[in-house]
Parts: sequence; structure tokens; C-alpha cells
Amino acid sequence: MKSNPVVWFEIYVQDMERAKTFYEGVLQGKLERIPSPDIELWAFPMSEEGYGAAGALAKMEGCPSGGSSTLVYFKCEDCAVEAARAAEHGGRLFKEKMSIGKYGFIALVLDTEGNMIGLHSMQ
Repeated sequence: MKSNPVVWFEIYVQDMERAKTFYEGVLQGKLERIPSPDIELWAFPMSEEGYGAAGALAKMEGCPSGGSSTLVYFKCEDCAVEAARAAEHGGRLFKEKMSIGKYGFIALVLDTEGNMIGLHSMQ
């Protein structure tokens, strides 16, 4: 494999407005609508030249949110800051900022839809 294996992610939600408000508040960025006939998609800010995977919030009939075994990590300057914002925006802190050794720090939060997401920082 010559590149990073993850190229796209989707976080399934039931209440798109509530989920958008949560993620925009925690990550401090605006999501952008991606036109699609069968699925409602709102993309996280992305750059085609940037490092990492792009992704979106997704709402589709028959795809429930919460309780899955896939965990998406968002890059942060200090993951404790975004973790605190999660509670302020209707989510819940699952695991406070903790060291993962030379790879930095992570925190785990639950969004307003019951999905667990990871927050990663090097400090």
C-alpha cells in the first residue's frame, strides 16, 4: 500500500441539524452540503492537497446511528479543548485526554447521535 488506507468516512446520523450543530461547534468549522439523490451528506472542511481523509455526516433511510465498531479520529491542536466543546454542544465525554506515547494524545466523545468519535493531538 503506497498511501494512507482511509480515503473517506461517513458518520451516520438521525437528526442532521442537531449533528451539524454539534460538529460545527466542537470542531469550529462549517460543513458543506454535497448534492446526492439518495443520501443527505454534509462534508467536513477538506482540501484535496491536504493530508488525511475527507468525510461527511450522512443520513440515509435504513442506516442507524450510534453503536458501531468504527472509530473516526479528528485532528486537533489540543484534543482536551475539543473534548470540552463536545459537552457544551450536546455530546458527552467518554474518555478524557490521555497519552498514547510518542503518537500524542487522544480523547473519546459521544456525539448527539450516539456515535463515538476520537480526537487526536500531538500535545
